[in-house]
Amino acid sequence: MIHAMNLHGIDLNLLVAFDALNSERNVTRAGSRIGRTQPAMSAALSRLRFLLRDELFVRGPNGLQPTPRAVELAEPISLALREIQRTLQFTQVFDPGKSTMSFSIGVSAHAGSVMLPRLLSLLEDKAPGIDIKVKDYASRDDAITMLDSGGVDLTVGIPPTPTSRILSARLFQERFVCILRKDHPILDRRFDAETFLSLTHILVAPDNEGLDVADAALASKNFNRRSAMTIPHMHGAPPLVASSDMVATVIESVVAHSGFAERLAVFDFPLPLNPIPFVLSWHRRNDGHPAQQWLRNGILAAFPHVWLPSENICADLARQYY
Repeated sequence: MIHAMNLHGIDLNLLVAFDALNSERNVTRAGSRIGRTQPAMSAALSRLRFLLRDELFVRGPNGLQPTPRAVELAEPISLALREIQRTLQFTQVFDPGKSTMSFSIGVSAHAGSVMLPRLLSLLEDKAPGIDIKVKDYASRDDAITMLDSGGVDLTVGIPPTPTSRILSARLFQERFVCILRKDHPILDRRFDAETFLSLTHILVAPDNEGLDVADAALASKNFNRRSAMTIPHMHGAPPLVASSDMVATVIESVVAHSGFAERLAVFDFPLPLNPIPFVLSWHRRNDGHPAQQWLRNGILAAFPHVWLPSENICADLARQYY
């Protein structure tokens, strides 16, 4: 009960006053040190004496002298105040070269393969002591859940559903292409919508939901295609296409990183199709944090900020990005 009551009654200003009195051993000089008047310092000392039930400082031939209780308290209070000051200063100044912080970043599968190598290069060059924990997510609105809970500091992926508490910045875009194996018999024909629709397709849709941006564009023209196989991840399409007569619509850079680029022919999608956007997102509560600002700015600077024009093919196309 006494300990709880003491914590309730002692505020930071009293501890600052105690530390100044212990250092100066004079009420007036202690007040000048922390910007308080002599009466205010005397009042603070009276409160400390009452709360701690000890005289703390008594007059001696050379100024105030600490009691044994004050001597016992002096070092822990001084250390605590310095730690508080260090912590508050840390929130104002961030030195990436000296930091040993750890950040958590949520990434969708493709976004991670594009962004993480650039982030690693940034950290090796500018912040070798910083650690990164990467967490993956599938649905674009999983990013909101992770940011709301504090499970991650940032996310990189398809834009989540707009909400005022989640902030975003454009990072990069990717265009869609069609891929066939290089010795496919159809390659002697023009790759137009008719040729595209005559092929058997591999559909990429998360969790086998049967959704695809290509389908949205085709539906706008009342076109239909046959999808003989549906897979949950885009990176699974290149090896399947390379060993079959099927066609797949994928993000262009997926082909380059697949290990199958030499075995694949790449074509423009036969209809105008929106590029797929990837954004960096963070929670509004972290917007002003210097360390997180540095990390966000470093990631954004690692990309050329080329934002391709949108064809606005389908009003609900954004909901079908994966």
